[in-house]
Formats: sequence, structure tokens, C-alpha cells
Amino acid sequence: MLAPALHEVRQRLANAALAARRPAPQLLAVAKAQPATAVAELAAAGQRAFGENYVQEAAAKQTQLATLPDLPELEWHLIGHLQSNKARDAAVLFDWVQTLDRTGLVAALARHRPADRAPLNVLIQVNIDDETSKHGCEPGAMTALAQAIAAEPRLRLRGLMVIPAPHADIEDRRPAFARARALFEALRGQHPHADTLSMGMSDDCAIAIAEGATMVRVGTALFGARTGKPHHP
Repeated sequence: MLAPALHEVRQRLANAALAARRPAPQLLAVAKAQPATAVAELAAAGQRAFGENYVQEAAAKQTQLATLPDLPELEWHLIGHLQSNKARDAAVLFDWVQTLDRTGLVAALARHRPADRAPLNVLIQVNIDDETSKHGCEPGAMTALAQAIAAEPRLRLRGLMVIPAPHADIEDRRPAFARARALFEALRGQHPHADTLSMGMSDDCAIAIAEGATMVRVGTALFGARTGKPHHP
């Protein structure tokens, strides 16, 4: 049963926010490699926002969920790297893209966002620790990328997303979260409507909240450890 885990995670987030004297963040349930039935179970327990790493997996899962009766309306976030050839599908399948990291994706997402849908919510992914193994733009590229997004009526710039280096000592991740918060405040100085700083996962969400996260991405603490890796052609 996933409902108790959801309750426990929500309580952890609330406690962390209270301790840091910050607003409680939005919880994004990371459903990568989880079956559609697990998503439906969490939805029945009150969770509405779900994150997926792969466009193909999200498409398959949404198709399966569409056959279930009485499923509430869900909010879908792409939190994995977006390849240019998947931009068309991503613009249709998702409500949010959290991993926009280059200007080449901006026009493609805007062009393919259906006219009868609300603008696509977009976060800029910043490579906050300058890791060669991670995607994301350099901090210095944020301003130009934000301007390109803001110029597209079919896109809505919402803020930033970061993934710090996975230091074994969780406390060592705090400086990266603090730098992300500073970048976010700089972004808001130019785009006051930006309201989302997505950072922190199951093991480091308390520190992320203390440093200003408005959204945390939690998978393991909700679903348990993943046991398999889906195939993605």
C-alpha cells in the first residue's frame, strides 16, 4: 500500500518546512520504472503531480491510465533529458518540462504545443555543480535561455531545476542548493512571475527545502527502490 508512504513523505516535507520556516514545497512523485497501477494508487490517495524521465514511458503509462475509471486529472512533468527528436511528443504529453537546457528546444516545444492547451510550463535545468556527466546549461547561460523561453507565447517560464553532485555526505550538497537559490532569485529579478525552484530528492529534500526549494522530486521514499529498468527504444 502506497498511501502510508505518501502520508509519511508529506509529513517529512511539512516538518522540514516548519523547521526552516519556509512554505511547504510541492511534492512531485517520480514514477520512473513504476507501473501505471502504482501511479493510480497514489492518485487515489491524493497525489496529483507525477514525474517521468522518458517520453516513451510516459506515453505508454498515460495510455494505460486512460482506461481506468474515475481517475482524477493528473499533472505530468518531464524530469529526464529531452532529446530534440522527442520535443514534439513532449510538448503534447506533458504539462511541465523541467529539463530545458538549450535554446534549440525552445522553438520546437513552442511550435508543437497544442493551441487548445494551456502554455507548457518550463523550468531551465542548470548544471549547478558543472558535472560532465549531467545535462543542464551553465549558470551563465541562464539569462539568455530565459529570455528565449519568455518570448514564446506557447511556453511559460516557471523557474529552475537542479540536481547537485551526489556527495555521500548529504550536508555537502547544501552549497549547490544555496547557489541554485541565488540563481533563482536573479531569475525572478528579470522574470517576476517565475515561482518554481525544483530541487531535492528522497535523501536530501530537507536540506533542499531549507535552502529554498518550492518543489521536491521524490521516488524511492514513495514507491520503494526500483527493481528494474524499462526498455526505451
